[in-house]
Amino acid sequence: MSSTLASAPAACCFSGVKHTGTPVGRIEDLGGMQTYISEPPSSAATQKVILFLADIWGPLFVNNQLLQDYFASCGYLVLGPDYFFGDAIPNHEPGRDRDAWITGSRKPAIDAFPAWLDAVKVKYGTNTKYCAVGYCFGAPFVMDLCAAGSVVAGALAHPAFLQESHFEKLEGPLLLSCPEEDHTFPHAARRRAEDIMVSRKCTYYFQVFSGVKHGFAVRGDPDVEIERWAKEESARGIKGWFDRFTA
Repeated sequence: MSSTLASAPAACCFSGVKHTGTPVGRIEDLGGMQTYISEPPSSAATQKVILFLADIWGPLFVNNQLLQDYFASCGYLVLGPDYFFGDAIPNHEPGRDRDAWITGSRKPAIDAFPAWLDAVKVKYGTNTKYCAVGYCFGAPFVMDLCAAGSVVAGALAHPAFLQESHFEKLEGPLLLSCPEEDHTFPHAARRRAEDIMVSRKCTYYFQVFSGVKHGFAVRGDPDVEIERWAKEESARGIKGWFDRFTA
């Protein structure tokens, strides 16, 4: 039986700072899911797509919208499916049973994702260069896409729901953007993931940021210098990683 390396989202996943800004993308139905779509500048020469697999705050949370807009500004078409079907954290009433919600949210998301992915490929082509980034809840979707050879590169930031088997099946390049302190994907688990990738001669890259915690890449406090820099550098690193494999 495969050992757990990254556990389910916990208390740290439900906190953070809401950012300010004006999203520039749009929301459309794609494959049965409301999808945030952020387009690159019209001058972009080739179509490169990032599948943005959000944390439990969902792709329509302003922080995630602004993050998707950043990737789009760098030349990517970005697609963020709402696999929570409007029931992500920002829409919860106080006192909601978080553990029950997380448990109940996984299967509908997993079941709906293949049809969404098929719709993406029909609309944007099978020869397009696809990348995928997953934050927390979105991490196993990225690992499955990498294992299936559906993307040219993947990236994870403070992942959840990962088993050793995800790394044993990994195909293709993977970046992991990690905080020094992460109770969901702790230091020992991170080292074990690295050991598996080393033994399999995978193509991988770790970013590990001191002074920040789980959630930093989405909900870090922009008024705290180390959190702002880590958040921005995480995004820059992911963008650079994808640039390498979509050139």
